[in-house]
Amino acid sequence: MSRVPGWLAGLGAGLTRISERLDERRNEAEADDVPDVAVPAARDSIPPPPAYAPTVAARPDPVAAIPWGMRVAAEAGWRLLVLAGTLWVLIRIISAVQLVVLAFVAALLVTAMLQPTVARLKRLGLPRGLATAVTAIAGFVIMGLVGWFVVWQVMDNLDNLSDRVRDGIEELKRWLLDSPFHVTEQQINDIAKNLSDTIGTNTEEITSAGLQGVTVMVEILTGILLAMFSTLFLLYDGKRIWQWVLKLVPAQAREGVAGAGPRAWRTLTAYVRGTVIVALIDAIFIGLGIYFLDVPMAVPLAVFIFLFAFIPLVGAVISGALAVVVALVTQGVFTALMVLIVVLAVQQLEGHVLQPFILGRAVRVHPLAVVLAVAAGGLTAGIGGAVVAVPLVAVTNTVVGYLRAYGQEQALRGAAVVEAAPTAAPAPLTASGPAAAGTPGTAGAEGRE
Repeated sequence: MSRVPGWLAGLGAGLTRISERLDERRNEAEADDVPDVAVPAARDSIPPPPAYAPTVAARPDPVAAIPWGMRVAAEAGWRLLVLAGTLWVLIRIISAVQLVVLAFVAALLVTAMLQPTVARLKRLGLPRGLATAVTAIAGFVIMGLVGWFVVWQVMDNLDNLSDRVRDGIEELKRWLLDSPFHVTEQQINDIAKNLSDTIGTNTEEITSAGLQGVTVMVEILTGILLAMFSTLFLLYDGKRIWQWVLKLVPAQAREGVAGAGPRAWRTLTAYVRGTVIVALIDAIFIGLGIYFLDVPMAVPLAVFIFLFAFIPLVGAVISGALAVVVALVTQGVFTALMVLIVVLAVQQLEGHVLQPFILGRAVRVHPLAVVLAVAAGGLTAGIGGAVVAVPLVAVTNTVVGYLRAYGQEQALRGAAVVEAAPTAAPAPLTASGPAAAGTPGTAGAEGRE
């Protein structure tokens, strides 16, 4: 039994040698089967076309085939389409929530007018809440008293005005009969009859318009309440609201927007205060002229002139025309001409002296931009859109100008940092070499900035 392990060990060694020999022979056989690595023979080339075949020019790249101007126009065109689509969607959203947007914009305008008073009361030692409450209550009470005074004056002078209007119409009728226009009394009677027939046949439309007017009054009251609450919160917590809005801006653009915001607010404040002063001067001087010319309802007309002055260009024309018409139907042609002279004189003084002096360069907008903005605002949101169009354009002009200057300053600062970087020999490639080589230059650049 002692010989069995030795026999098994010998058998295993023999099998191992046989396996190694088989592997060697298999490797030799595989090496014989592999062909020698040599340069493959070149394939026969494609025969050239015959000499009589027409030559075909290579087609250029489609991008290179399009003219440069067309490529630029296409690149600009699709970007303009994207901007136009974005603007259209924005306008649709604003139209859907028009009441809320106009109420908030009105609150911004009222806040811009009342904010200096709040700041002055806070400097006098009043707490922020008390200063806000006093300013808001006083402002709302004054505006409410002005509205009540206008309504009271109109209702108090309505009977007298209707009598004077009838007398004025009779006088206008006599003037037309004696005028060189050869207007006959039959033609005037036909016009009056057609007017009364039109009113009689359109009674249902007038009634529906009256019901719609009730709906409009409800919407106006809702907008006034929204504007009042928005004004209170803006006066009390405007700084925190602005800081929250800044958090919504991407971090890369936050610094520029944070710098443009205060400048836009100063522009809006200057516009509102300047417009209030100019409108007050217009109302006082035109109202005094109407009063001395013995035109009825001089005070309500002066208030209307003050309110319509917030609509640039168009408001002055409408309020002036209203004063001239009232003078025409109540006092005659001569008084109407005198009122027209007074209105034109005051408006010329406003346009050439008051506005440039009071509003200044901060809110200067080209007259064409004013006309287009008022027209676009009126078509989009009616009277409210016409009122807020010009301050919106002025604020946008200020923001765009600041962001352009800020971008140029950042570009110049970056170029100065690159030029100021030291051009030293390359540092040895060690763990601390690059860091040590870059740190002084960076620190020096930051110190120079």
